[in-house]
Amino acid sequence: MNIYVSNLSFSVQDEDLKEFFAPYGEVTSAKVIINRETGRSRGFGFVEMTDEAASQKAIAELDGKTVESRSISVSVAKPKDDRSSRNGDSSGFNNRNSYNENRY
Repeated sequence: MNIYVSNLSFSVQDEDLKEFFAPYGEVTSAKVIINRETGRSRGFGFVEMTDEAASQKAIAELDGKTVESRSISVSVAKPKDDRSSRNGDSSGFNNRNSYNENRY
């Protein structure tokens, strides 16, 4: 199961994230997402665990837990396709209301 973890301290590394979940079962991967421009953590990450029951227990017990003075949020990660765009328009930047088409 893929797990989404947010509100992480900027000092949390991949290995730290893995250690948070290891007591609940086998962690196949743990990745803190890094900002490409700054090289700093973006404050969230993903954890993959093999056992669904262990994953559910980890989510239930770690959600809201304080880690490095921050209350983390832990939930089942949603696939990219299930998330809506930020502005609610799924057609992206080059839609029919594009600046370039309405310019002339």
